[in-house]
Amino acid sequence: MGTLTVVGSINADLTARVQRHPNPGETLLGSGGGITAGGKGANQAVAAAYLGANVKFVGAVGQDPYVEPALKHLKESGVDLADVAEVDDTTGLAIITVSDDGENTIVVIPGANAHVDSHFVAERSATIAQAEFVLLQGEIPADGFAAAVAAAKGRVIVNLAPVIEVDKNALLAADPLLANEHEAGLILDQLGVQAASDAPKDLAQALIDAGFNSVVLTLGAQGALVAADKELIDIPTPKVTAVDTTGAGDAFAGALCARLLEGDDLVQAASFAARVGATSTLKNGAQASYPQPSDVLGEVTDA
Repeated sequence: MGTLTVVGSINADLTARVQRHPNPGETLLGSGGGITAGGKGANQAVAAAYLGANVKFVGAVGQDPYVEPALKHLKESGVDLADVAEVDDTTGLAIITVSDDGENTIVVIPGANAHVDSHFVAERSATIAQAEFVLLQGEIPADGFAAAVAAAKGRVIVNLAPVIEVDKNALLAADPLLANEHEAGLILDQLGVQAASDAPKDLAQALIDAGFNSVVLTLGAQGALVAADKELIDIPTPKVTAVDTTGAGDAFAGALCARLLEGDDLVQAASFAARVGATSTLKNGAQASYPQPSDVLGEVTDA
Protein backbone atom coordinates (compact mmCIF):
# COMPACT_ATOMS: atom_id res chain seq x y z
CA MET A 1 0.00 0.00 0.00
CA GLY A 2 1.14 3.56 -0.69
CA THR A 3 1.67 6.25 1.91
CA LEU A 4 -0.59 9.06 3.08
CA THR A 5 1.36 12.08 4.32
CA VAL A 6 -0.64 14.54 6.38
CA VAL A 7 0.75 18.06 6.66
CA GLY A 8 -1.24 19.70 9.39
CA SER A 9 -2.05 20.58 12.96
CA ILE A 10 -1.66 18.77 16.25
CA ASN A 11 -3.73 20.05 19.16
CA ALA A 12 -4.71 19.24 22.68
CA ASP A 13 -8.49 19.52 23.07
CA LEU A 14 -9.98 21.06 26.21
CA THR A 15 -13.64 19.98 26.24
CA ALA A 16 -16.58 21.25 28.26
CA ARG A 17 -20.13 19.89 28.12
CA VAL A 18 -23.15 22.15 28.53
CA GLN A 19 -26.91 21.70 28.31
CA ARG A 20 -26.97 24.35 25.59
CA HIS A 21 -24.51 26.83 24.14
CA PRO A 22 -24.33 30.16 26.02
CA ASN A 23 -25.55 33.40 24.51
CA PRO A 24 -23.08 36.31 24.21
CA GLY A 25 -22.27 37.60 27.69
CA GLU A 26 -23.91 34.62 29.40
CA THR A 27 -22.25 32.28 31.89
CA LEU A 28 -23.38 28.65 32.15
CA LEU A 29 -22.29 25.80 34.38
CA GLY A 30 -20.78 22.85 32.54
CA SER A 31 -18.88 19.66 33.10
CA GLY A 32 -15.83 17.94 31.67
CA GLY A 33 -12.60 19.87 31.44
CA GLY A 34 -10.49 16.91 30.35
CA ILE A 35 -7.60 17.19 27.89
CA THR A 36 -7.68 14.88 24.87
CA ALA A 37 -5.94 14.62 21.50
CA GLY A 38 -7.11 16.79 18.61
CA GLY A 39 -6.12 19.05 15.73
CA LYS A 40 -7.65 18.57 12.29
CA GLY A 41 -4.44 17.21 10.81
CA ALA A 42 -3.87 14.79 13.67
CA ASN A 43 -7.53 13.76 13.72
CA GLN A 44 -7.51 12.86 10.05
CA ALA A 45 -4.18 11.06 10.30
CA VAL A 46 -5.38 8.96 13.24
CA ALA A 47 -8.69 8.13 11.53
CA ALA A 48 -6.81 6.84 8.48
CA ALA A 49 -4.18 4.97 10.50
CA TYR A 50 -6.74 3.20 12.70
CA LEU A 51 -8.28 1.87 9.48
CA GLY A 52 -4.96 0.41 8.38
CA ALA A 53 -3.47 3.18 6.25
CA ASN A 54 0.28 3.81 6.20
CA VAL A 55 0.42 7.41 7.48
CA LYS A 56 3.25 9.88 7.96
CA PHE A 57 2.85 13.27 9.62
CA VAL A 58 4.52 16.64 9.06
CA GLY A 59 3.82 19.05 11.90
CA ALA A 60 4.95 20.59 15.18
CA VAL A 61 4.26 20.45 18.90
CA GLY A 62 5.41 22.63 21.77
CA GLN A 63 7.33 22.04 24.96
CA ASP A 64 4.57 21.82 27.55
CA PRO A 65 2.37 19.31 29.38
CA TYR A 66 -0.10 19.24 26.47
CA VAL A 67 2.33 17.28 24.28
CA GLU A 68 1.63 13.89 25.85
CA PRO A 69 -2.17 13.92 25.42
CA ALA A 70 -1.87 15.57 21.99
CA LEU A 71 0.31 12.74 20.65
CA LYS A 72 -1.45 9.85 22.42
CA HIS A 73 -3.51 8.48 19.52
CA LEU A 74 -0.99 9.40 16.84
CA LYS A 75 1.42 7.08 18.62
CA GLU A 76 -1.14 4.39 19.41
CA SER A 77 -2.41 4.26 15.81
CA GLY A 78 1.11 3.89 14.41
CA VAL A 79 1.44 7.19 12.56
CA ASP A 80 5.08 7.88 11.61
CA LEU A 81 6.09 10.98 13.61
CA ALA A 82 9.68 11.33 12.36
CA ASP A 83 8.79 14.66 10.73
CA VAL A 84 7.03 16.12 13.77
CA ALA A 85 9.25 18.74 15.38
CA GLU A 86 9.27 20.04 18.94
CA VAL A 87 9.47 23.84 18.80
CA ASP A 88 9.83 26.62 21.35
CA ASP A 89 6.13 27.37 21.70
CA THR A 90 2.98 25.94 23.24
CA THR A 91 1.27 22.94 21.71
CA GLY A 92 -1.82 23.91 19.72
CA LEU A 93 -4.96 24.09 21.85
CA ALA A 94 -8.63 23.72 20.91
CA ILE A 95 -11.30 24.84 23.37
CA ILE A 96 -14.44 22.84 22.61
CA THR A 97 -17.95 23.26 23.98
CA VAL A 98 -20.39 20.40 23.34
CA SER A 99 -24.13 20.80 24.02
CA ASP A 100 -26.54 18.04 24.99
CA ASP A 101 -27.81 17.76 21.40
CA GLY A 102 -24.28 16.85 20.26
CA GLU A 103 -23.49 20.13 18.47
CA ASN A 104 -20.16 21.83 19.21
CA THR A 105 -18.34 25.13 19.01
CA ILE A 106 -14.55 25.28 18.81
CA VAL A 107 -11.92 27.98 19.36
CA VAL A 108 -8.44 27.04 18.10
CA ILE A 109 -5.18 28.53 19.42
CA PRO A 110 -2.47 27.62 16.84
CA GLY A 111 0.63 27.63 19.06
CA ALA A 112 3.27 25.34 17.53
CA ASN A 113 1.13 24.80 14.43
CA ALA A 114 1.99 28.36 13.36
CA HIS A 115 5.58 27.16 12.84
CA VAL A 116 4.55 24.84 9.99
CA ASP A 117 5.37 27.49 7.39
CA SER A 118 7.02 27.28 3.96
CA HIS A 119 10.54 26.92 5.41
CA PHE A 120 9.45 24.20 7.85
CA VAL A 121 7.64 22.29 5.11
CA ALA A 122 10.48 22.66 2.60
CA GLU A 123 12.85 21.00 5.07
CA ARG A 124 10.54 17.97 5.03
CA SER A 125 9.70 18.01 1.34
CA ALA A 126 11.15 14.53 0.72
CA THR A 127 8.51 12.93 2.94
CA ILE A 128 5.80 14.81 1.07
CA ALA A 129 7.22 14.00 -2.38
CA GLN A 130 7.31 10.27 -1.61
CA ALA A 131 3.64 10.07 -0.63
CA GLU A 132 0.94 8.65 -2.87
CA PHE A 133 -1.54 11.01 -1.21
CA VAL A 134 -0.94 14.32 0.57
CA LEU A 135 -3.70 15.57 2.87
CA LEU A 136 -3.97 19.20 3.97
CA GLN A 137 -6.29 21.34 6.12
CA GLY A 138 -6.48 25.02 7.09
CA GLU A 139 -4.82 24.99 10.52
CA ILE A 140 -1.27 25.74 9.31
CA PRO A 141 0.08 28.95 7.70
CA ALA A 142 -0.95 29.60 4.10
CA ASP A 143 2.64 29.58 2.85
CA GLY A 144 3.18 26.18 4.48
CA PHE A 145 0.05 24.93 2.74
CA ALA A 146 1.33 26.16 -0.63
CA ALA A 147 4.79 24.67 -0.03
CA ALA A 148 3.25 21.28 0.73
CA VAL A 149 1.26 21.35 -2.51
CA ALA A 150 4.39 22.34 -4.42
CA ALA A 151 6.36 19.45 -2.89
CA ALA A 152 3.67 16.86 -3.59
CA LYS A 153 4.24 14.39 -6.42
CA GLY A 154 1.16 12.31 -5.60
CA ARG A 155 -2.52 13.19 -5.35
CA VAL A 156 -3.40 16.20 -3.19
CA ILE A 157 -6.52 16.11 -1.01
CA VAL A 158 -7.61 19.31 0.72
CA ASN A 159 -10.03 19.92 3.56
CA LEU A 160 -9.60 23.69 3.91
CA ALA A 161 -11.00 23.90 7.43
CA PRO A 162 -10.97 26.46 8.76
CA VAL A 163 -11.15 28.35 5.46
CA ILE A 164 -8.05 30.54 5.25
CA GLU A 165 -6.75 32.61 2.35
CA VAL A 166 -4.41 30.38 0.36
CA ASP A 167 -2.78 30.51 -3.06
CA LYS A 168 -5.48 29.90 -5.68
CA ASN A 169 -3.45 27.47 -7.77
CA ALA A 170 -2.43 25.50 -4.67
CA LEU A 171 -6.07 25.25 -3.61
CA LEU A 172 -7.25 24.16 -7.06
CA ALA A 173 -4.73 21.29 -6.94
CA ALA A 174 -7.13 19.52 -4.58
CA ASP A 175 -8.51 16.26 -5.98
CA PRO A 176 -10.85 16.05 -4.23
CA LEU A 177 -11.67 19.19 -2.28
CA LEU A 178 -13.48 18.18 0.93
CA ALA A 179 -15.79 20.77 2.45
CA ASN A 180 -19.04 21.19 4.33
CA GLU A 181 -21.69 23.56 3.00
CA HIS A 182 -20.46 26.56 5.00
CA GLU A 183 -16.85 26.00 3.95
CA ALA A 184 -17.89 25.53 0.32
CA GLY A 185 -19.51 28.95 0.32
CA LEU A 186 -16.43 30.60 1.83
CA ILE A 187 -14.13 28.89 -0.69
CA LEU A 188 -16.32 30.10 -3.56
CA ASP A 189 -16.14 33.63 -2.11
CA GLN A 190 -12.35 33.33 -1.96
CA LEU A 191 -12.27 32.29 -5.62
CA GLY A 192 -14.67 35.07 -6.64
CA VAL A 193 -17.31 32.57 -7.83
CA GLN A 194 -21.02 32.62 -7.04
CA ALA A 195 -23.18 29.50 -6.89
CA ALA A 196 -26.70 29.48 -8.32
CA SER A 197 -27.99 28.90 -4.77
CA ASP A 198 -26.92 27.58 -1.37
CA ALA A 199 -28.23 24.11 -2.24
CA PRO A 200 -25.50 21.44 -1.96
CA LYS A 201 -25.67 20.45 -5.63
CA ASP A 202 -25.35 24.06 -6.75
CA LEU A 203 -22.40 24.60 -4.40
CA ALA A 204 -20.68 21.45 -5.66
CA GLN A 205 -21.28 22.34 -9.30
CA ALA A 206 -19.95 25.86 -8.74
CA LEU A 207 -16.76 24.43 -7.22
CA ILE A 208 -16.30 22.15 -10.23
CA ASP A 209 -16.92 25.10 -12.54
CA ALA A 210 -14.29 27.06 -10.57
CA GLY A 211 -11.66 24.50 -11.60
CA PHE A 212 -11.63 21.66 -9.07
CA ASN A 213 -11.27 18.21 -10.60
CA SER A 214 -13.48 16.62 -7.93
CA VAL A 215 -15.40 17.73 -4.84
CA VAL A 216 -16.88 15.96 -1.82
CA LEU A 217 -19.37 17.93 0.24
CA THR A 218 -20.09 16.58 3.71
CA LEU A 219 -23.69 17.21 4.78
CA GLY A 220 -23.85 15.89 8.34
CA ALA A 221 -26.92 13.74 8.94
CA GLN A 222 -27.80 14.06 5.23
CA GLY A 223 -24.63 12.22 4.21
CA ALA A 224 -22.41 13.61 1.49
CA LEU A 225 -22.33 14.64 -2.16
CA VAL A 226 -19.63 13.65 -4.65
CA ALA A 227 -19.01 15.77 -7.72
CA ALA A 228 -16.70 14.07 -10.21
CA ASP A 229 -16.62 12.99 -13.86
CA LYS A 230 -19.48 15.39 -14.69
CA GLU A 231 -21.76 13.64 -12.19
CA LEU A 232 -23.29 14.64 -8.86
CA ILE A 233 -23.82 11.58 -6.68
CA ASP A 234 -25.63 11.52 -3.33
CA ILE A 235 -23.92 9.52 -0.57
CA PRO A 236 -26.27 8.28 2.18
CA THR A 237 -25.22 7.94 5.78
CA PRO A 238 -26.37 5.70 8.65
CA LYS A 239 -29.08 7.17 10.85
CA VAL A 240 -27.61 7.53 14.34
CA THR A 241 -28.33 9.42 17.56
CA ALA A 242 -25.21 11.54 17.95
CA VAL A 243 -23.53 11.81 21.32
CA ASP A 244 -20.74 14.14 20.19
CA THR A 245 -20.11 15.39 16.63
CA THR A 246 -16.61 16.69 17.43
CA GLY A 247 -14.17 15.48 14.77
CA ALA A 248 -16.78 13.60 12.71
CA GLY A 249 -15.77 15.46 9.56
CA ASP A 250 -12.14 14.55 10.23
CA ALA A 251 -13.11 10.89 10.67
CA PHE A 252 -14.78 11.13 7.25
CA ALA A 253 -11.65 12.68 5.69
CA GLY A 254 -9.27 10.12 7.16
CA ALA A 255 -11.51 7.21 6.17
CA LEU A 256 -11.87 8.58 2.64
CA CYS A 257 -8.08 8.70 2.25
CA ALA A 258 -7.66 5.21 3.71
CA ARG A 259 -10.08 3.76 1.17
CA LEU A 260 -8.55 5.69 -1.75
CA LEU A 261 -5.20 4.18 -0.77
CA GLU A 262 -6.88 0.77 -0.93
CA GLY A 263 -7.95 1.48 -4.51
CA ASP A 264 -11.58 2.56 -4.06
CA ASP A 265 -12.98 5.13 -6.45
CA LEU A 266 -14.23 8.40 -4.94
CA VAL A 267 -17.86 7.30 -4.60
CA GLN A 268 -16.90 4.02 -2.92
CA ALA A 269 -14.49 5.82 -0.60
CA ALA A 270 -17.05 8.48 0.32
CA SER A 271 -19.71 5.83 1.01
CA PHE A 272 -17.37 4.08 3.45
CA ALA A 273 -16.28 7.40 4.97
CA ALA A 274 -19.90 8.37 5.66
CA ARG A 275 -20.31 5.21 7.74
CA VAL A 276 -17.10 5.94 9.65
CA GLY A 277 -18.07 9.57 10.28
CA ALA A 278 -21.51 8.61 11.58
CA THR A 279 -20.09 5.87 13.81
CA SER A 280 -17.60 8.30 15.33
CA THR A 281 -20.45 10.45 16.70
CA LEU A 282 -21.57 7.62 19.00
CA LYS A 283 -18.71 8.27 21.44
CA ASN A 284 -17.34 11.38 23.11
CA GLY A 285 -14.27 13.17 21.79
CA ALA A 286 -12.52 13.20 18.46
CA GLN A 287 -9.70 10.68 18.05
CA ALA A 288 -10.87 8.45 20.90
CA SER A 289 -14.17 7.93 19.05
CA TYR A 290 -12.68 6.80 15.74
CA PRO A 291 -13.47 3.27 14.59
CA GLN A 292 -10.78 0.63 14.21
CA PRO A 293 -10.93 -2.39 11.87
CA SER A 294 -12.45 -4.61 14.58
CA ASP A 295 -15.31 -2.16 15.23
CA VAL A 296 -18.74 -2.55 13.64
CA LEU A 297 -19.71 0.43 11.49
CA GLY A 298 -23.19 1.80 11.16
CA GLU A 299 -25.11 0.60 8.11
CA VAL A 300 -27.19 2.66 5.70
CA THR A 301 -30.82 1.54 5.74
CA ASP A 302 -33.87 2.53 3.71
CA ALA A 303 -35.87 3.28 6.83
